[in-house]
This record gives sequence, C-alpha cells and structure tokens, in this order.
Amino acid sequence: MSRWRPPAEKSTALITREGHDRLKAELDDLWRARRPEVVKALAAAAAEGDRSENAEYTYRKKQLGEIDRRVRYLSKRLEALRVVEGAPSDPEAVFFGAWVEVENVASGETSRYRIVGPDETDAPRGWISIDSPLARAMLKKRIDDEFPVELPGGPARFAVVDVSYGA
Repeated sequence: MSRWRPPAEKSTALITREGHDRLKAELDDLWRARRPEVVKALAAAAAEGDRSENAEYTYRKKQLGEIDRRVRYLSKRLEALRVVEGAPSDPEAVFFGAWVEVENVASGETSRYRIVGPDETDAPRGWISIDSPLARAMLKKRIDDEFPVELPGGPARFAVVDVSYGA
C-alpha cells in the first residue's frame, strides 16, 4: 500500500476578505503557537529514551507531520488565492460573494445562501462553494429567474427570490 494520493480537483481560487483573514490567522496560529508546543513536547518525549516503544513520541511525530502538511497547504493556497471585495458592477445578478435567496419551485421552500470560495464553505451558515452545482447554476441569474440544477438528491428547479451583497 503506497502513500500516493490522487491530486485534488482544481478549485476556484477566489476568496472573500473574511475568509482570507481567517486562513491567514490559522496559518499564523499553526506556525507561531501550535507547532512550537508540539516540537517542545516531541523533544521531551524523545529524551525519555527508547523511541520505538514510546507512544508519546510517535503521537507527537504524527501531530507535527499533520501541522507541517497544513502549513504547507495554507502557504501555497494563500499565494494562489485572489481576494474579491465589494459588489460587482451589476448588483442585480448573482456573482461571487452574493447572498442569494432561492425558492424550490416544487416544494415552495426558500433557502438563503452565500456564494463563497471552496476554502471557506460553511453549510450551517448557508455558505456554499462557488464550485458547487447549485452555485454554478445560480451564477448570472437575476430575481425571478428560474433555473434547473442537478443535485446529489436528483434534479431540482429553483427560482431566485432575492440577491444582495451586504451582510
């Protein structure tokens, strides 16, 4: 069994200012706070003697690898991301960063979503990735436009009820 993992699908390199700040804060916390703690604990565990039977040493080595992997990912990703701020030139249409209220045509249920970058999605808050099927189907639609979308649960039809770019 190898450690090779297939490369992740390319995701859109857009992010909101809040998302960018959150990723930078995570990188800073990992690099300046958590990593030094783990290195100190690893050194203490290594000083205890036989490393082959030292569970603390093994755990800390694994934890350090996970932190380094995340630091490497965040460092590269932050360089590639483009921060999108402000409303687009046409605030009546759905674009990145929009708050969109949609109505399921079949059931009449309404839902409110914010279209954000793939690095900042948060389902409980209604933040969906611009790469998701629903967000892709919504792009460039206006109020009262209906559109079909192929969701994991099957096909659905939605209508745009409201579009805004404020909080």
